[in-house]
Amino acid sequence: MSSAQAMMARAIQLAERGLYTTMPNPRVGCVIVDSSGEIVGEGWHRRAGLPHAEIEALNAAGALNGGQGARGATVYVTLEPCSHTGRTGPCADALIEAGVAKVVYGMQDPNPAVSGEGLQKLKDAGIEVEGPLLEEPCRALNPGYIKRMTLGLPLVRCKSAMSLDGRTAMASGESKWVTGPAARADVQRLRARSCAVVTGVETVRFDNPNLNVRADEMALELLAGEQADLAAVIQEVQPLRVIVDSRLRTPAKAFILQGDAPTLVVTTERADMSRRERLEKAGAEVLVLPADKDGRVDLLALLEELARRQCNEVLVESGATLSGEFLYRGHVDELIVYMAPKLLGSTARPLFELPIERMGSVLPITITDMRAVGHDWRITATTDIER
Repeated sequence: MSSAQAMMARAIQLAERGLYTTMPNPRVGCVIVDSSGEIVGEGWHRRAGLPHAEIEALNAAGALNGGQGARGATVYVTLEPCSHTGRTGPCADALIEAGVAKVVYGMQDPNPAVSGEGLQKLKDAGIEVEGPLLEEPCRALNPGYIKRMTLGLPLVRCKSAMSLDGRTAMASGESKWVTGPAARADVQRLRARSCAVVTGVETVRFDNPNLNVRADEMALELLAGEQADLAAVIQEVQPLRVIVDSRLRTPAKAFILQGDAPTLVVTTERADMSRRERLEKAGAEVLVLPADKDGRVDLLALLEELARRQCNEVLVESGATLSGEFLYRGHVDELIVYMAPKLLGSTARPLFELPIERMGSVLPITITDMRAVGHDWRITATTDIER
């Protein structure tokens, strides 16, 4: 690995520290190196509204407010420096003012408000620009942000838990707990990196889940370095909880409507709107979206709405019906299945409800990872479904 690659790899490590806290912004890391090859400043974006990675690194290098700590230095940053003013000022301008000599970027920003303009601003100021470098691992930091900026849709993960014989619950609906504590902690981490968690009204009515992030259950001590110090922020940055409820049957006293995390109940015009007021009084936002041909919430319309709300990554945690519908409609990018060393029997409920009757109609997936999580196994797969 070259020295430049090593510096970018370090910037990627820094960006990963923002895994659970930066949304809807991208995760970005930055390293500043002086002319002798020594690191003089590091930083990462911690949270929307706080300084970007470049500003954190410049501050660490003593390069802000007229400081000379980064003059003539080389900057390694995982994402193209921004050129526009949002909650914070343009990072490209700050780098120019600091007098850096060179900027090496991992990937170009897919945001139309930035894409290419930050790099051009640096070039126009006489700064040498090089990249992309280690582009694939830099892209892997922000798959949802990239998809939202390029396609207008969030990245969708579908999480399920099953027994060795592919069952998720007993015929009665009893399902606590199929998997063990380590798998449940892993699910907490999946929630924490998501902008929204989607479930169905049947899951709400039967299981009465909360679907919030509980940082004390995330086993953060198993993660690297300063991640554990972010527990308080993780607890505060709760994902939007979304209930797909075509007929507004969500109970007003459901756990999912309680607590500080926001809840969105998505329904259709066919619902009994007299039930809307009681849900709003319980703290939910009720949103009417178009219905599909079966009278249920149009899932593509839902995902487009979540993208408009700046959701980068969406986690589907629901029963076999809604999860199967997301899969069958081709809306799932990544499938995560936890498999427990148990047998629930032939009368137990299946993993997904999918209307497949012939081998020629099977839905293809590609397994990308399989690993032990406590006594269970976690299987990660990408879907190859187009509809």
